[in-house]
Amino acid sequence: QAQLMESGGGMAQAGGSLRLSCAADGIFSRTMGWYRQAPGNEREVVASISVNGTTTYADFVKGRFTISRDNGKNSVYLQMNSLKIEDTGVYYCNKLFGAPWVWGRGTRVTVSS
Repeated sequence: QAQLMESGGGMAQAGGSLRLSCAADGIFSRTMGWYRQAPGNEREVVASISVNGTTTYADFVKGRFTISRDNGKNSVYLQMNSLKIEDTGVYYCNKLFGAPWVWGRGTRVTVSS
């Protein structure tokens, strides 16, 4: 059972950028996803990356966010550019397939105008 630790969130203005990081033992062997939970909404997948680097993105972040990974560091990253107010939420990482690991505390992103 991996212990997921997300970091890098904070406050940004619309149009700005943030880079999120997630580290945990075992990430290197898993397809990983970044998820977000906006206030009052369900948690949703934002992006995913396979072990060999194949990526997928939700339509609402395509062209703005980039997911990457460093298997040697057991880490995944989310570069978020051109942030929008609706990107506000708590961001989590976890496996994309199978029963999720215990969710970490996430990292909060707040985008203001």
